[in-house]
Amino acid sequence: MRVTQLRVYPVKSMAGMPVTSVAVQPWGLAGDRRYAVVDADGEKVTAREAPALLGLTATVLSGPSGASGADGILLADRDGHALEVAAPREAEPTRVAHSRQGTALPCGEEASSWLSARLGRPVRLVWQPDPRARPVSLDLGGQPGDTLSLADAGPLLLTTEPSLTQLNAWIADTDPASATMTHERFRPNVVIDGPGLAPFAEDRWPEVTIGDVRYRHTMICDRCVMTTIDPVTLSKGREPIRTLAAHRKWDGATWFGVRLVPLTRGSISIGDRVSPHG
Repeated sequence: MRVTQLRVYPVKSMAGMPVTSVAVQPWGLAGDRRYAVVDADGEKVTAREAPALLGLTATVLSGPSGASGADGILLADRDGHALEVAAPREAEPTRVAHSRQGTALPCGEEASSWLSARLGRPVRLVWQPDPRARPVSLDLGGQPGDTLSLADAGPLLLTTEPSLTQLNAWIADTDPASATMTHERFRPNVVIDGPGLAPFAEDRWPEVTIGDVRYRHTMICDRCVMTTIDPVTLSKGREPIRTLAAHRKWDGATWFGVRLVPLTRGSISIGDRVSPHG
């Protein structure tokens, strides 16, 4: 089995940034989800309620610098308008509603105005200064000492080609026109494939080594309405939640992909070997 795709999401809920290689830190991939969008009260603004976020991109301008985190990013829309944003290291903390986070640093009025104009509502861009301060919830598979970026529940998300192929086959049974799901719907950091890999085998791996880094499985990922938004057209539909509910529903949720916590540091690259344990 090998890594076939890698993505970093510099701003939570914005489009992913394909990479060929990236450093792995205890809290996730370097530069992943260290920025987020909030409203005036610090409440999260995500693509669930603001699908236009998926039409915006963010590119990391330079490599992360240790525990101090991601450097600047370049925001861009589909019309070619762009804005460079520096990590606001000297800003005063502001309240944010991300669980177990408390505060983040605001990126300034220029970034707020740029984003507000594109979302059609007042919003602010914030940055997480120290991902070591945000623990992974013990209720979501975390262990003492596990930390993460502004991602929902775990440092990394992994999906597989066979699982997506099986999902599209299920969708085709009832709605052939919708059997075109891509991994972008599920926003993984890592996609893998290989001979003999069965659909949803990843659900049962207690640990996995990818390249030179070992990871612990924390949970299967529960899926939300964001997966029903086409990342290209930004239109909403019923899939894949409708089909996941028929085949992959338990505990009141639908499930696709697995969350991982790095147990060691290193890097990950396209083509890296994948070796499950347990």
